[in-house]
Amino acid sequence: MRSRLADHLRAARRRHFVGRTEGKALFQEAIEAEEPEFFVLYVYGPGGLGKTSLLHEFDHLAQQAACHVAYLDGRNVEPTPEAFQHALHTALGFDPATLLLDCLAGRAGTQRVVILLDTYEHLMPLDDWLRDVFLPQMPENVFFVLAGRDEPASGWRSDPGWQELLRTLPLRYLSAEESLEFLQRRGVPENQQAAIIQFTHGYPLALSLVADVFDQQPDYQFQPEAAVDLITLLVSHLLDEVPGPAHRATLDLCCLARGTTEAHIAEILKTPDAHELFRWLRSLSFIDSGPRGLFPHDLAREVLHAELRWRNPDWYAELHKRARSYYTERIRESQGQEQQRALFDLIYLHRENPMVKPFFEWRTAAATVPDRMVESDLPALTAMVAKHEGDASAAIAAHWLARQPENVLVLRNTRGRPLGFLAMVGLHAVTPADQAIDPAVRAARTYLDRHAPLRVGEVATLFRFWLGDQEYQAVSPSQSILFTNMVRHYLTTPKLAFTFLPCADPDFWRMAFEYADLARLPAADFTVGGRSYGVYGHDWRVTPPVAWLTLLGDRELGAAVGQPQASHTLTLVVLSAEDFAEAAKQALQNLSRADVLRASPLLWSKLVADHVDPQAETAERTAVLQKHLMAAVETLRHAPRDLKLYRAVYHTYIQPAPTQELAAELLDVPFSSYRRHLKEGIQRVAQQLWRLETGAS
Repeated sequence: MRSRLADHLRAARRRHFVGRTEGKALFQEAIEAEEPEFFVLYVYGPGGLGKTSLLHEFDHLAQQAACHVAYLDGRNVEPTPEAFQHALHTALGFDPATLLLDCLAGRAGTQRVVILLDTYEHLMPLDDWLRDVFLPQMPENVFFVLAGRDEPASGWRSDPGWQELLRTLPLRYLSAEESLEFLQRRGVPENQQAAIIQFTHGYPLALSLVADVFDQQPDYQFQPEAAVDLITLLVSHLLDEVPGPAHRATLDLCCLARGTTEAHIAEILKTPDAHELFRWLRSLSFIDSGPRGLFPHDLAREVLHAELRWRNPDWYAELHKRARSYYTERIRESQGQEQQRALFDLIYLHRENPMVKPFFEWRTAAATVPDRMVESDLPALTAMVAKHEGDASAAIAAHWLARQPENVLVLRNTRGRPLGFLAMVGLHAVTPADQAIDPAVRAARTYLDRHAPLRVGEVATLFRFWLGDQEYQAVSPSQSILFTNMVRHYLTTPKLAFTFLPCADPDFWRMAFEYADLARLPAADFTVGGRSYGVYGHDWRVTPPVAWLTLLGDRELGAAVGQPQASHTLTLVVLSAEDFAEAAKQALQNLSRADVLRASPLLWSKLVADHVDPQAETAERTAVLQKHLMAAVETLRHAPRDLKLYRAVYHTYIQPAPTQELAAELLDVPFSSYRRHLKEGIQRVAQQLWRLETGAS
């Protein structure tokens, strides 16, 4: 007898079926037991997880056990009791003239009957009737499998009887080993399997779709970023039933954020319905929960994230901005572990940027805890430095660990053993003796003095040592936690003017550091023990933390690295004392010439910036600078001993005489005295402006 086409279909399905060992064992135990412990198996999970494939496997197992099997797809049945019973009667192959219950009763005790109901979500209008009326009438030799997208309704869970007679089987994604087995069975080229597994994260539908492409195009080269059709299809499976715009916005936030809580929904989406939206989000089968809140499965997140950026880039940018503002505020208001979580949440927003992704380990070890240094840590920390940088560096590390212990952060495992550390040097507090000991500090201080001098009250930080015990400065969970704490330092340190970050391999970090607006500073490079270190830095007076976060947000949304900052951020000019004095002199000389004064670098100094809106026009800035110049000149007028200086400046720049010789005659002083008074007056005006610029008293 020749086999039917259905037999070939079953054989092909079985060849490609992998995994689900637990579910198969649970099903087989139930149908083979003389007295089953349960009579309904409820399988659930989102579209594309393989519920139908699993039911086909159950069909095969049931036939192997000599059961009478019926498969029914809920999409093909009208959700009424009459239509359901008629469809089931037909699927079981019973005599149309005999009632369904009579047919099932006639088989009681003679043969196990297995009924497989697929896409059960389409039969939900019948759920109460099936649970409370139809199923209780079934003989005990009838076993039901219900498979749908959603978990069982509350009626199943709250009924003490069904609590005993029902088992639930939530479907998960395939493991890496199961995914590999599936690709091998489908004949996907071995050299492409790793990339496919990384992209699909074990999502059966995605694995199947990719394998289908290889069936059609054997020479196909898999590239996730180019698989637009694949992503579109996956999105349609994940988003079949989103109730409305508020729910979609909640899902958008969930795919963007590291974790989503009711507070996130309320604050970021500005909605009063956060509780209901959170409950809905939690009910989705591809959403998991953890200490940080709700989050999608990895592939679901990637697919939804890519679809959101493509579908509505303006909303994506707005959502990104709102999340950034929320996390920044949390960082400022919190401390300890809560602040650490907010920092990771903020950095997580940049996870998909190709200039950041390779340099940050998002799956940081939960068992790695930042902590303060204690004296007993010293031998372990100096040993780490000696192992990776040599004895000369270890001696310098010992100096700073003792000199500024409050600036040391230690990473520990659950037993308290140090796994790595960050040692920060406050450059504003170093002494000549410190500089003599450490070439890195000497180079950083020299750079500051020549290129970015500190003003009164300002601080500068050198991240002198940052390393993990095993991985040194390579990409790792330890390195990522240390970088996160550097960001914490940027955002929470009062009067922070400059930071330096040295690297053993500066070229490796160039792309990530340029993205983070850290400039390569060869003038601050140094050598210790025959080893050279490259240094990056950032002037926080030029691009303050708020503007810096906006800049990074713009880059995440597509702005090129090196592109001018958006108009809503302010770029300050930070001048040395000598350059500032020269600029003040030039400005004073052109006090009455607004057209020339427009070119003064002082228009972009803190002196002016503190008194105008970041978007102020040049004319407004010029007027503010003129006002400061006039006020500085006026200070000379109120001290009797400075009156001669005031008169020299006044008759030269404010009410100028035709020539300096005539100005000297007007003041009735020798020309040489006039020149001396004018020079000293200019210096005094520049000093007054410098005090305003630096906040000095």
